[in-house]
Amino acid sequence: MPGDIIDNTLEAEHRRCGPGLDYGAMSIPTDELDTAVEAIIGCELMEKSERHIFRPPPHSMSRLLKLHRAIGQLACDTPDILQLPEVLRALENEFVHVMVRCLADTVDAKTSTRGRGHNAIMARFEEFLEANPDRPLYLTEICAAIGVAERTLRASCEEHLGMGPIRFLTLRRMHLVHRALLSAVPSTSTVTQIATDHGFCELGRFAVAYRAAFGESPSETLRRPTQQIAIHLNRPSSLVAAEANA
Repeated sequence: MPGDIIDNTLEAEHRRCGPGLDYGAMSIPTDELDTAVEAIIGCELMEKSERHIFRPPPHSMSRLLKLHRAIGQLACDTPDILQLPEVLRALENEFVHVMVRCLADTVDAKTSTRGRGHNAIMARFEEFLEANPDRPLYLTEICAAIGVAERTLRASCEEHLGMGPIRFLTLRRMHLVHRALLSAVPSTSTVTQIATDHGFCELGRFAVAYRAAFGESPSETLRRPTQQIAIHLNRPSSLVAAEANA
């Protein structure tokens, strides 16, 4: 049926559908999917479900389809951008995350905090950011690294930062771009190169968000004299303060 997700885990399967079927596909090794599921929702999803056909809520499926179409459009219009390692990494992380959320919303899996307080979770979150000061980070790898489910990390971030972790990590990448533009040499660097190096592939949307955050276009920042960045990019409190002052 329209809106179904089929989990093809068998060597051979037979399915019947109506005429005019449109479908998309993604492929991921089983162990990588299991790792992503454990990181994002904190339990083994497939063992809790006997289903091979999943029907997510409309809002979850709409998000997945929109992302699938956007990636397909990128492959059609600007295929070279998908050869850039950081862009590919960003898209893969987002795609896997959205797919797992669709599956999780279908079976309504419950997540346990395992008795960890939000303060301790935020401390590990900040330590991981400090250990990766110049590298774009994504939600699934952070959840796996600090050993907490996405729902628990989201609750912790909303309590301490006033925003979810995806929003925070996007802002962090934006500030990393800002720092890179200020320290770059205009004759040898471009906005496109620096933005894609930090996982931004929709450059129009990036430029709009960048101007909203910093009050100028990325190219204007690039043309500025080299400056020292006073903000500590890996401390959640300082990054949120920077957004509030932007």
